[in-house]
Amino acid sequence: MERRTRMYRGAVGLLLAGGVLLTGCSAEGTAHDTSAVEGDKRAPAPAPAATGGAASTGGAAADAAKPADGAEKSDGLREAAPPDYLSTFALDVDTASYGYARRTLGDGRLPGPETVRPEEFVNSFRQGYHRPEGNGFTVSVDGARAGGEDGDWSLVRVGLATKAAPSSAERPPAALTFVVDISGSMASPDRLGLVKTSLGILTDELRDDDSVSLVTFSDEAETVLPMTRLRDHRGKIHDAVDSMEPADSTNVAAGVRRGYEVAVEGHRKGANNRVVLLSDALANTGETDADAILERIDSARRDYGITLFGVGVGSDYGDALMERLTNKGDGHTTYIADEEQARKVFVDQLPAHIELTARDAKAQVAFDPKTVEKFKLIGYEDRKVADDDFRNDSVDGGEIGPGHTVTALYAVRLRDGASGHVATATVRWLDPKSRSAHERTGSVETGEIDGRLWGGSSTRLQVTAVAAYFADNLRGGELPGAPGLGELATRADELARKTEDDSVAKLATAIGRADRLKGGRTDTGTGVAEGEMD
Repeated sequence: MERRTRMYRGAVGLLLAGGVLLTGCSAEGTAHDTSAVEGDKRAPAPAPAATGGAASTGGAAADAAKPADGAEKSDGLREAAPPDYLSTFALDVDTASYGYARRTLGDGRLPGPETVRPEEFVNSFRQGYHRPEGNGFTVSVDGARAGGEDGDWSLVRVGLATKAAPSSAERPPAALTFVVDISGSMASPDRLGLVKTSLGILTDELRDDDSVSLVTFSDEAETVLPMTRLRDHRGKIHDAVDSMEPADSTNVAAGVRRGYEVAVEGHRKGANNRVVLLSDALANTGETDADAILERIDSARRDYGITLFGVGVGSDYGDALMERLTNKGDGHTTYIADEEQARKVFVDQLPAHIELTARDAKAQVAFDPKTVEKFKLIGYEDRKVADDDFRNDSVDGGEIGPGHTVTALYAVRLRDGASGHVATATVRWLDPKSRSAHERTGSVETGEIDGRLWGGSSTRLQVTAVAAYFADNLRGGELPGAPGLGELATRADELARKTEDDSVAKLATAIGRADRLKGGRTDTGTGVAEGEMD
């Protein structure tokens, strides 16, 4: 994403292990949802406005009105800047980080901390938010008390949901260009073999009016199949898929460039035109930098609106390259390790991966300094947007499809005796066709986050918390109130039985494996200072 560097309006105190997480799930809690409005592209960002009484503690609320960069005193020194009570980020529905972590743990290894993105762990679980009937989003905000050794912390969840995905018969036709890595590193059943199985499944499931093309790459790229309607050509497409064999080096740049050329040549008006990259992303030939790779096909992306969907495979996986490619390519990533996951991605979730209901979607959460002492966003480090750019529609956001949900989970510490308004969440997006801007908001009060987290009424909020705490543990974080891995595994197992959700049972298994690999080590955290913390 461009201009993602966070422009802090307040001084950052000591590091706080509290957390805010935006992810791809939905919630069961109370929602305050206002109607969508068309917004001015450069209108000021929303301010934290109280909707009810709040216990004032003096200093922080007053400080929040000071100049953002701090005031210069007569002696030439600068006073400390006020705390920042805004959190702004681009939406994200990636799930590859969690899928790859499960695969790595299944192989008896801990995932590298740099590959762990908490928002993608939470994106991987259902939450059950209310969905809108038309394009756009619903906004749900809820939470619960999570505790913590250094004080009473709460988790606040901001849930965003798009309309339900259409059935296969109802969606627009698809024009999909598959760009397949056939380099030597793909020469195993769980890599190229899994890709061939996946494309075979998809060929059988697509409609007659859908189209596919196939590009392969190793040292160079080759067009194996031009854009072809499924209609009476399924056998031809199966033959093209079956013909793929592993070759030499990995020239991702050549593959992506050729893929976009074929996608433009076969572009279908009124269809969902997508490039789908299937690779272990271990580039070692040609351009290996994501920005340089995408710069070569920028006009095709811009003029034709063709987005990039990345599907990762393999026990050794170039997570950083795939993540950067799809972020810059207006798309998203997932990871598949077996045929079950392939069927889920290419059959059950296909409309969500190839359609768009919102472009350049961003969220901004404004915390009320009268009630909130401090908070932190967990994850989304590479999705952060400057607060002042929330309504600047030239700044890139996230692309979201039907059936998607996005969750922002915040660890929040309230002021002593605080009562009233806690936060207002606003989501802004562009209509994919008209490019008109729309917004929707929701808010939460102290009474709606006062219940206990563990054993509380919202099982999905508890699943979200387990996934977030797990991810933070894997990357060495210290969230307040975070249980150890052993306790997390037990809680996940209990939640799997309550929800009868197999994905939660798999989460419990993954946490148990991580706990054994770490030798039962338990991490806890503390924190200080006010406002939004790093």
